[in-house]
Amino acid sequence: MVETFFKTIKSELIWPVAWQSRQQAENAVARYIDGFYNPVRRHSSLGFQSPIAFERKAREVS
Repeated sequence: MVETFFKTIKSELIWPVAWQSRQQAENAVARYIDGFYNPVRRHSSLGFQSPIAFERKAREVS
């Protein structure tokens, strides 16, 4: 799973951008993880739902 995560972050964020500094890249990675990857991005392990949608659906069922 970790290898898949790193491949995803590299292909979606790191490789397409020419970063001006290491700090700029680190900030972008933090924003990507906290603002997009964890809450919004669809995950195959969740049936191709975003974590937010998955949690919402789980609350409705229980």
